[in-house]
Amino acid sequence: MIRLAVTLLALFAATGTAAAQQLDLGGIAGQLEGQTVGTIVQLFGLLTVLSLAPGIMIMVTSFTRFIIVFSILRSGMGLQTTPANLILISLALFMTFYVMAPTFDRSWSEGVRPLINNEITEEQAFVRISEPFRDFMAANVRDKDFDLFADLARERDQIDISVENADFRILIPAFMISEIRRGFEIGFLIVLPFLVIDLIVATITMAMGMMMLPPVVVSLPFKILFFVLIDGWNLLVGSLVRSFA
Repeated sequence: MIRLAVTLLALFAATGTAAAQQLDLGGIAGQLEGQTVGTIVQLFGLLTVLSLAPGIMIMVTSFTRFIIVFSILRSGMGLQTTPANLILISLALFMTFYVMAPTFDRSWSEGVRPLINNEITEEQAFVRISEPFRDFMAANVRDKDFDLFADLARERDQIDISVENADFRILIPAFMISEIRRGFEIGFLIVLPFLVIDLIVATITMAMGMMMLPPVVVSLPFKILFFVLIDGWNLLVGSLVRSFA
């Protein structure tokens, strides 16, 4: 956890520092105040990027697929607040840390550690820290989704783009669309058994003449019992982790 936090912090710090150096606003205030203005711009850029850290965490990791599947599972079972949002988000986060552990370790060893030891510059650190995330997204993005954004880029007279050298502005949205689609695909397969239970219970209650009794009230215990008997959480979590390349 600590290594993950330091890795993300270093990635955002390198991004903010590189952006500040590209702006090069130190010369605006003159030579006397150049260093002070440069430091202020760097700190401002760092704070701005850190404020976007939760969004970046969602965009470039496996969190999106996990939280979508868990939300669909809860809705399919007919549970409104159980498990609570805090529990689902926490489980999705720790599963994300588990899946992304090789990526975080590689970013730490190749980018963060050399940056802390002053062996590389901020620009080099940004490239080395972000490269493992690029490889993870490239391995899990659908070709159709990537081709969509690549074609849109070509329509704007940009150079030919491949998954290996694609800009993050193209790779990240394509990866997010792929994750959302796969999340809904898995959620659809999860909801089907619960839908069958609802149909069976509704048919039985109507045949017995219990028109005033909502079928959901009767089917809810059976759906929970079914999910527990098949050890649903174990199967679901294992399948989700194995679904990543």
